[in-house]
Amino acid sequence: MLNERDLSHPLAGGVEVHLEEIASRLASRHGIATTVLCAAFDGAVPDETRRGIRFVRSGDRAFGYYAQLPRRARAELASGGYDLVVENLCKLLFFSRLWLPDVPRLGLVHHLFGLSAFRQVSVPIASYVVATEALLPLAYRGVPFVVVSPSTRDDLVRRGLPRGDIRVIPNGLDHDRYRPGASSAERDLVVFVGRLEHYKGVDLLLDAWLHLRALRPGARLVIVGSGTAGDEMRARARDAGFGDTVTFAGFVSEEEKVAWMQRATLVVQPSRKEGWGLTVLEANACGTPVVATDVPGLRDSVRHGTSGLLAAANPTSLAGCLLAVLSDESLRARLARGARAWSERFGWDHVADAFAQVVRAVASRAPLPDVPDFIGGTVAAPDEACAAGLAPGAQPGRLGVRG
Repeated sequence: MLNERDLSHPLAGGVEVHLEEIASRLASRHGIATTVLCAAFDGAVPDETRRGIRFVRSGDRAFGYYAQLPRRARAELASGGYDLVVENLCKLLFFSRLWLPDVPRLGLVHHLFGLSAFRQVSVPIASYVVATEALLPLAYRGVPFVVVSPSTRDDLVRRGLPRGDIRVIPNGLDHDRYRPGASSAERDLVVFVGRLEHYKGVDLLLDAWLHLRALRPGARLVIVGSGTAGDEMRARARDAGFGDTVTFAGFVSEEEKVAWMQRATLVVQPSRKEGWGLTVLEANACGTPVVATDVPGLRDSVRHGTSGLLAAANPTSLAGCLLAVLSDESLRARLARGARAWSERFGWDHVADAFAQVVRAVASRAPLPDVPDFIGGTVAAPDEACAAGLAPGAQPGRLGVRG
């Protein structure tokens, strides 16, 4: 498998969680061994096996990894024992068919960046990302794909890839780790969990907090995570005069992350784009509803009016949906019950079993198999009162949600 990072990398995220949970189960449940060619980092072991997965590290994130990858991949493949190459296309495209010809390959996509890359990285790098993504239908035609959401599938189809070459297998959950806490949620506690990157929309959340705190002065926002936009987001909060109503918890352990999700009245996910939004289901499994932006990926992982609320991607709408949940305990309780039920659909074992079906078929050059429909059902449209935004003078009780 080709993936820039592994879960021990300082900048690892949900993509790397997905990789390790899937690959470890391919080994333990299906006897399928995976070698991940990933980037090195300070203190990293060049060759390590963890949870039945071999990690081979070289280069670094400053393009050294990508420059060395073709040589390393050819050498690894020549050592024998490999039946398939999986390209995890979560940052830059690999174009491995140019330097690993005549090998069965599978594309794995969480989401592509498109023009949102310009908010994430420098203009030269963003331009390269957009330009290479434009080559996707040409360079990857005939390559089968697994994607984590219907939104990502539809994005690939719009870019010119055949729908029949794509299978949707979402993220899973560790239900032993993510479960309700022993005590009830803390009143008016809003928690964000994720990397502090521009596309994650923390700036949008801070703008929404300006609207919310005037109507809910006792509300508290805790931002859990770190990233390249961290200093900028702290400065925005400081300049806005939020004081102790907004706290940056920074990078925390998995145990602390779960504890914050269990304590929260609600978890907020204001991203501008996601492949799926793993933290949404993690919060739901803890019995915590989610308020998220109505964008690709999140509109798949959030069931509006059942497991949480979807807001338009603007500060007033986001504030309105936050206020709706904070001010209506019966609504919150109903969403919490729905969140738990929704999260039960997603387990890593079931997800890995479906992925194994696809891997075996592609490795043997057989047609793509059908996979279970994990998501199913109809998706409710965002509530008009919530999605329209928080009008001046609006009362909390007027922000209804269709059941």
